[in-house]
Amino acid sequence: MHGLVNRALECFLRDTYSPALWAEVAHGARLGFGSFEPMLIYDLSQTEAVILSAASRLDRPREALLEDVGTYLVSHPTTERLRRLLRFGGVTFADFLHSLDDLPDRARLALPELELPDLRLTTTGPHRFRLVCASPIAGLGHVMLGLLRAMADDYGVLVLLEHRGQSAEGEVVSIALLDAAFAAGRPFDLAERLG
Repeated sequence: MHGLVNRALECFLRDTYSPALWAEVAHGARLGFGSFEPMLIYDLSQTEAVILSAASRLDRPREALLEDVGTYLVSHPTTERLRRLLRFGGVTFADFLHSLDDLPDRARLALPELELPDLRLTTTGPHRFRLVCASPIAGLGHVMLGLLRAMADDYGVLVLLEHRGQSAEGEVVSIALLDAAFAAGRPFDLAERLG
């Protein structure tokens, strides 16, 4: 697993809880080191050990923890660059959803060895979608659920999201766009500079 993915888990735990909690999680996962290097490749078992250790220490279901990670990836101040990258997917939330299929390929342009989950969006009805997430990490559909919820807030839309379980293709998330103008979204400017 790419170190960037593991580092995102580490930063989520540090930023949301504390560096002390991260140290406990790393010890419980028997990593043998204190921090992931973003550009190294790690065994998938280490990623899984971190998730299990964090869920145990926080006394939270794995699914809820992973959903929180997805929300963090879009909404925390330290992840503003990822939010901006995702917002380049479209002017509207529906545009953003349709850009998800291309996200792994776009990410590989910057980091060829980065393996993001395979994402496939299909339209199932008026303003209704089905997103399939295929990944070696069990529960990644829950990360996408949190990420989609945070992006819906970012765009100011009202959506109904549901994790529908595992299919032969991967984890399935159903998306119903209920109100495209529910609230004012967060400001976003393509020309905005990051400082």
